[in-house]
Amino acid sequence: MTLSSVPRTRTTVFAPRLAALLRDHLGQDVFRLEPDTIGVAGPEAADRILAARRATETERPTFKPLHGRSISRTEASAVTRTIGGDVRDALARPRPKDVDLSGPWPLTGHLFLRDLILGQDPYRLRMLMSRNLELTTLLTWSVIGVGAALPGWPRPGGGRLTALGERAAGAVGYQERRYAMGMYRRAAAPVCFTISTLVANALWLGAPFADGTPNRHIIHESLRLLPPSWNILRNASPEYPAVDARIGADDDVLVLPLLSHRDPALWEEPDAFRPERWDTLDPDTAPGYLPFGHSSERCWGRHMVIPLAELLLGLVRESGLVVDPAQHTAEVPLLGLLGVADVRLVKPA
Repeated sequence: MTLSSVPRTRTTVFAPRLAALLRDHLGQDVFRLEPDTIGVAGPEAADRILAARRATETERPTFKPLHGRSISRTEASAVTRTIGGDVRDALARPRPKDVDLSGPWPLTGHLFLRDLILGQDPYRLRMLMSRNLELTTLLTWSVIGVGAALPGWPRPGGGRLTALGERAAGAVGYQERRYAMGMYRRAAAPVCFTISTLVANALWLGAPFADGTPNRHIIHESLRLLPPSWNILRNASPEYPAVDARIGADDDVLVLPLLSHRDPALWEEPDAFRPERWDTLDPDTAPGYLPFGHSSERCWGRHMVIPLAELLLGLVRESGLVVDPAQHTAEVPLLGLLGVADVRLVKPA
């Protein structure tokens, strides 16, 4: 399935399962997806489901158990605050000048953010930001195992590490170093992955942008059409049949921002990239708008995402780079993080 975007010379091609959801269930409220799975796209039903109980540790997208070791909410919150401090430090520094952001996106933006936020950390930690580690869990843990075993582990208190790097440097012993490296990746990689993908999506869907269009409005519109998490999973729970009789006791529930963000009952011209709609809409209260989850349990990293995305998008706009006019198609694969796989930015002819 293809959906035309703006400009009309570009076509976004969704993976078959995503395309089937858009084709078969757009505008529906609560429906059966699988024998044991209910899909929810209506904003009122989604609100009741997500407010019924907090996410369990296996449902939290970033801080699920790490190599069999549970991560408490207290620890997850502390790690998020740590990387948040590093992001604020990066934003407080002078804006980079003469940076070359041409090339394939989101990879180019990802590498820029890695160096902007974590550039002072040693290579064994920065290498954990590699997008290649997304290929398999085995590869990730192989790299972590080697990094934890090598001599020369960074020393804490040297003043040359990020706060997240300092946290890792305090680990003592091989097993604790493995865990520390895993947490480093868990905290930092989603920041780089999400923001670079979000900006790549915005450039593909809407560039060139009208002068004066706020970067923040462009970002919110990009989040609407390609939300970072196209689904929010809640495992079967006794609260849900009480919330909606269409949900059975053994049914898992899949809340689908992919659908609610394009529901024609909620959005004027739902498939069009229209950042000006955010002149009057509040992203925290717009019905069915869930780029960072439900109001009862928002993504802890959202306050990092928007400012960094504004910075990165602003640098691209100021550079004069354009989406390669020869590129007419971009694919959106079926991954946890929803985004176009490859957007080529070039200098205008």
